[in-house]
Amino acid sequence: MSEHIRLDPVPAAIAAIAAGRPVVVVDDADRENEGDLIYAAALATDEVTAFTVRHTSGVICAPLPAGLADRLALSPMTTVNEDPKGTAYTVSVDAAAGVTTGISAADRTRTLRLLADPGAAPGDLTRPGHVFPLRAVPGGVRARRGHTEAGVELCRLAGVAPVAAIAELVHDDGTMMRLPALREFSDEHGLVLISIEDLVAHLEETTPTLTAVPAEATLPTRHGLFRVSVHVDAETGAEHLLLVAGETDPEPPLTVRVHSECLTGDVLGSLRCDCGPQLEDALARAAAEGGAVLYLRGHEGRGIGLANKIRAYRLQEEGMDTVEANLALGLPAEARDWAGAAAVLTAAGYRRIRLVTNNPAKVAGLRAAGIDVVERVPAPTPVTEHNVVYLRTKRDRMAHALADRVLEPPTATGGPATPADDPTTDPTHPTHQEDTP
Repeated sequence: MSEHIRLDPVPAAIAAIAAGRPVVVVDDADRENEGDLIYAAALATDEVTAFTVRHTSGVICAPLPAGLADRLALSPMTTVNEDPKGTAYTVSVDAAAGVTTGISAADRTRTLRLLADPGAAPGDLTRPGHVFPLRAVPGGVRARRGHTEAGVELCRLAGVAPVAAIAELVHDDGTMMRLPALREFSDEHGLVLISIEDLVAHLEETTPTLTAVPAEATLPTRHGLFRVSVHVDAETGAEHLLLVAGETDPEPPLTVRVHSECLTGDVLGSLRCDCGPQLEDALARAAAEGGAVLYLRGHEGRGIGLANKIRAYRLQEEGMDTVEANLALGLPAEARDWAGAAAVLTAAGYRRIRLVTNNPAKVAGLRAAGIDVVERVPAPTPVTEHNVVYLRTKRDRMAHALADRVLEPPTATGGPATPADDPTTDPTHPTHQEDTP
């Protein structure tokens, strides 16, 4: 992009944000290729907001960290996000005091500044309103290359509260403004123009995602021999494990299982979920066919942590499903990000992969973080009387690609029903076992 259209350096954008000025940020040409005006919510003024309303669609959103959205009780606009780009809208808001109808530039400035106020509480906002908060993914713009994450990242780099104001630039006829018109607009109004691609590159240069690999070795398992390496997340300290079987060539797409840690399923053999069997299948598949398993730490309970997962189990025992239980605890249904996984795969040279998963959000998350997922390979999903409701919820409320037979209860003989997309039904699969009479 920068080879054809002049873009400005990222530090110039950071300086502008710190000074309370808006910047123009364009995303990748193969994503939306659209430009947003972005400025710091904490430094919003009536003049800047009025300028934004005049030159954009008029819809002003406020990207903010997921943790802040939770603290302000900004619930997701919808339980299952069907937006093609995964834009995570919350319920819209207005400031509870100091505004009239909420729609004027002055009113929206008041709301934006309130969202960025570290002392703000849920009761300081009314719902619905005229400003649309957006939940940024935890891994930032490296995990999802969207304007939401770019806005939060720019505010963080500028040293102000990590809450931005963003709106999409449009022409006078209402059509979306793209390059080269964005360059002309920026020059006309004296604004800095950068790309999300350049912002990611700046972060990679200044704040690496991973620390140096502290340990590598061979690991013999009952499935076969693996090369194991540990990759430490520089931000969270999580130690991710990459297990690779056989001599792998990074050119053809490698078959990879990106597996979120699950102590109860992987270690204790819990029947509430399908994690343990999926991990065993992934190791067996990789050893037999050549491939890799990336074991992600810090993802317990879809990112809510072990204690909260056990609390959610208790609510499920009282009749809630897994999504309802998380929301009842004031937690998102899905709190994982895939930036760490993408960083590990990239560092290992595996940018093109066949991903073993039933979860479309994982596919989308890795693609957004720069991994070329060329194919989704179904993961086995053993069904028990203890996890059938959980699997139905994943299929019906979280869009997991599970076969209809997942709805079937355990078989009359007491064993689990085998879904139609379970690869272990293939007698050539390494984990296949013949039924005994």
